[in-house]
Amino acid sequence: MKYILFILIFSSLRISAQETGTMLSLEECYALALAQYPLSKKRDLMKKSSDFTIENLSKGYLPRFDVFAQASYQSEVTKVPVSTPGLNIPELNKDQYKLYGELNQLLYDGGIIKQQKRAAAAQLKVQDQQLQVELYQLKERVADIYFGILVFNEQLKQNELLKNDIQIGINTVSAQLKNGTAYRSSADLLRAEYLKAEQQAISIRSYKKAYAAMLGLFINREITMNTSLKTPSPPALFPAEINRPEINFFNYSGQSFELDKKSIIVANRPKLNFFFQGGIGNPALNFLKEAFEPYYIGGIRLAWSFTGFYTSKKQQQILDLKIQEIETDKETFLFNTTQAVQQQEAEIARLTEYLVSDDEIITLRNNVKRAALAQLENG
Repeated sequence: MKYILFILIFSSLRISAQETGTMLSLEECYALALAQYPLSKKRDLMKKSSDFTIENLSKGYLPRFDVFAQASYQSEVTKVPVSTPGLNIPELNKDQYKLYGELNQLLYDGGIIKQQKRAAAAQLKVQDQQLQVELYQLKERVADIYFGILVFNEQLKQNELLKNDIQIGINTVSAQLKNGTAYRSSADLLRAEYLKAEQQAISIRSYKKAYAAMLGLFINREITMNTSLKTPSPPALFPAEINRPEINFFNYSGQSFELDKKSIIVANRPKLNFFFQGGIGNPALNFLKEAFEPYYIGGIRLAWSFTGFYTSKKQQQILDLKIQEIETDKETFLFNTTQAVQQQEAEIARLTEYLVSDDEIITLRNNVKRAALAQLENG
């Protein structure tokens, strides 16, 4: 029976499903499941978040305007260390006040904003590919349910053939009972086998109904008795190169870390900007004059911090280690996947050989069935 089931399953891969009612293919189920799955909506959210981040980074080139207010008291003020007869030099107040605005325009940032935008775009690729990996697992679940329904369909066909054969025997024995050439126990035995087959059919239909409900939940469509699932054609060969979303995830992760290394370099470059400051203060620019007066000052400011050089080398080494970890994970994934593919190829080769011998087994079992039926008909 196991071999006959193999024959039914694998032979069905060579025959297209008959169109009765609604026809669904595996590819259509993939597309519907991906469109309905809540996780798919995350892609648009990540894209919008990345666009906002890049847009905010671009605003770093715009002028920046800040307002400051300051009131201070100091323990000492500037004094003229000489005394001149007839000349009274007033002593400055120790409390000072200032209200001013400052405009800063970036002229050169060492390329840090540009690098940050590249890093944000690279991070979006990593996140999107991670989402692809998770959605690929969804496709595996849909495929398991889809092929489960196909197997149940073939089991129901096999069960129907079995019941037909038993019914033929029941009809024959019933006729013989009327003529007194058979025992009632023979008829009871066949009816018991028929009921057993019917119970198996009920169980198979129950499992199929549960699988159909699960598939309908994934694709947001009702799977009815009139819904036919198209049997996919098996690929001739496995692809020579492994093309899984995990591969791009590893590649994009490595590229993201490479950009982070460049960001460390540009962060230690000097920054140049134009500034303009204007406001009112007491004292203003003339600190010898005690009064609130307006003032302004403008120019170019160069800033270069050398603190980052203390840790930049170690930070790059840390990123190099992370890149090596990513490469190790990628090699491990390729190794395990290659092993799995080889096992599947060996299993396909084994089942293909079974198909050849199963043809002979089916012929022999048909002969046995015909002989048993002839014996039954002859009492």
